[in-house]
Amino acid sequence: MSARPIDEPYRSSSQLELLFDLIFVVAVAAATDELAHGIADGHGWAALGGFLQVFFAIWWAWMNFTWFASSYDTDDVAYRLLTMVQMTGVLVLAAGVPAAAGSDYRAVTAGYVLMRIGLVAQWLRAGVEDTAGRRTALRYAAGISFLQVCWVARLVLAETGVVPPALLPALFAVLVVLELAVPRWAERTGSTNWHPHHIAERYGLFTIILLGEGVLAASRGVRGALESAELSGPLITIAVAGLVLLFALWWLYFLEPAGAGLDDRRDRSYLWGYGHYGIFTALAALGAGLEVAVEDTGHGISASPLAISYAVAGSAALFLVMLGLVHSPIVAEPVVRPVAILACVTVVLLLPLAAPRFGVAVVVAGIALGCALLTAFAVTPKSKPN
Repeated sequence: MSARPIDEPYRSSSQLELLFDLIFVVAVAAATDELAHGIADGHGWAALGGFLQVFFAIWWAWMNFTWFASSYDTDDVAYRLLTMVQMTGVLVLAAGVPAAAGSDYRAVTAGYVLMRIGLVAQWLRAGVEDTAGRRTALRYAAGISFLQVCWVARLVLAETGVVPPALLPALFAVLVVLELAVPRWAERTGSTNWHPHHIAERYGLFTIILLGEGVLAASRGVRGALESAELSGPLITIAVAGLVLLFALWWLYFLEPAGAGLDDRRDRSYLWGYGHYGIFTALAALGAGLEVAVEDTGHGISASPLAISYAVAGSAALFLVMLGLVHSPIVAEPVVRPVAILACVTVVLLLPLAAPRFGVAVVVAGIALGCALLTAFAVTPKSKPN
């Protein structure tokens, strides 16, 4: 195992990476479904806390594998088997998502640790076989291993009641900060050879997966609504507007030349990579919001029209804000102007206030229209001054 060149031509995602992403679809779908149930039952804020914790585990495991593979993907038997160990961990984590909604994190922790064990083995192998990057690889292995012990200790302390439930979110936040610090600490001895265009493609593919989850969540809502009511105007409106909204967000994301930007500004890759947690979380939460919005047209649910509307609007607004923040460090001139994003976000966040009077369908249609207009403004050629 040796580091791959950072300027390797025509570098693209491998079949194994695509299979890896497919496995993550299961975990994301489980987390999104639980969030949708929480919103529909009128417990959106409580469900959001658990969702953010579970989604961090999903995102961080995916991201760590992605950057490792960009540097050390040998695609031999040992590499494939260890990657499959990580996939198994994803499935265990996904199976534990419903229990995590009830504050039982045993299966989620077990799946997360299993994923990380596979990654530690990959880093140890890289440390043994790649002498140039040995110190960095061994630092990664040591940092990840230490934190897995910490996660297990957190679970034990929670299960035995040593740590009060009120303190568990703070302990989770501390461990998250430490997780995020491992790459910076490990690469102080030398940077890994990640490929900028490969990384941009991998993030783009995961974005598409999350947009697909939004379509799937909305379709579940349509099915549920049709089972309890006839086809209605609000149902059709939300279904069409949801698709328009997802199409607009897809278009906006891929307007920015991320690969070229990462190639020119490799030192800013942490801001770009870490910032995608907000983008990915927003897309996953948007799917849950759309599902509840569609479900509300079929039968009454506990959530108020205001809460449902803000589940959609808040997710869309977060996506737009994070899109601007994530790409600004790596592009010389953003395609989507910050002023335009701010204007669109303001409108999107104000629209739910009309939900009690005009209904959720009108609000979702307005959000979709606002994002579509932002897309149209971004792709319209700008006249250059003489």
